[in-house]
Amino acid sequence: MIKKVAFIGVLLLLMIACKKEVTLNETKLEGGVFGTTYHITYLSDVDYQKQIDSLFYLVNKSLSTYMPTSDISKINQGDTTVVVDDMFVEVFEKAKKIYNETDGYFDPTIGRLIDAYGFGSGKEKKNLTHEEISALMENVGFDKVVLKHRKVYRESENIEFNVNAFAKGYGVDVVGRFFESKNIHDYIVEIGGEIRARGTKHGKLWKVAIEKPNIDGTRSIQKVIELDNESMATSGNYRKYKVNEEGKKIVHTVNAKTGLAEESNLLSVSVRLKGDCADVDAYATAFLAMGLEKTKAFLQKHPELKVVLLYHNETNELVEYAN
Repeated sequence: MIKKVAFIGVLLLLMIACKKEVTLNETKLEGGVFGTTYHITYLSDVDYQKQIDSLFYLVNKSLSTYMPTSDISKINQGDTTVVVDDMFVEVFEKAKKIYNETDGYFDPTIGRLIDAYGFGSGKEKKNLTHEEISALMENVGFDKVVLKHRKVYRESENIEFNVNAFAKGYGVDVVGRFFESKNIHDYIVEIGGEIRARGTKHGKLWKVAIEKPNIDGTRSIQKVIELDNESMATSGNYRKYKVNEEGKKIVHTVNAKTGLAEESNLLSVSVRLKGDCADVDAYATAFLAMGLEKTKAFLQKHPELKVVLLYHNETNELVEYAN
């Protein structure tokens, strides 16, 4: 009997030792979505590619301005019968919160301006005049829109939604939450440079790089960041822009306060938060329009936001500000 007990004890010890040695494999998924690329790494042996593809489809079905049959496109087309889903409701509420916090620098109702500048799904207008910009600005303002009983009511049919400024970040969150529902707590999801990281990679925090804003088209690293259960989004105007017939640079970040698509003194904004990627994606867009000093003032009131701001000083030198 003593020998039997001893044998069982040894067996249990061996089982515990073996269990400690078991490590989950990395699964990596990558592809294209939302007009950009995605890279996903998580610690699990299960391949969730089909489920993630289904989630991407649902995000597009609700929020894609490039899909004519999506809920947001139907609303923009004047369909008042659309009953929006939970994704649309969440994005709407997030947008309203950040619209109020940033005093309107983040505003999803600038859709027609984005189209006019050639960065949306609508028809581009060449060399917008001040009069044309003023006319378009009459239909900008998230305070002119109401969501009630899952239906959207606009003051004017000329108000056009465009949530592309933080749709990638929201898509990142949708995938991250899916992993958490499957008890996967060690993962990193990146879509078009927007990132959500949770847990660790074999005991070490996930590391991501912030690019240097090189205007000559080359790519190099400015800084490496460790993400401690954080989300991070980066916005910049140094790569995605147009030059009009007058030789003037038109950037893709439209200032919702002025209607202008001009560069601020910020070249790149990276924002991270122990929260959702959609939030930091929206803040990064707002900060790029705000410019350096207004962004610094905003951060004084929001210490939960960590940033890396890259800008040119008076002598055209690249300067980094981080809090």
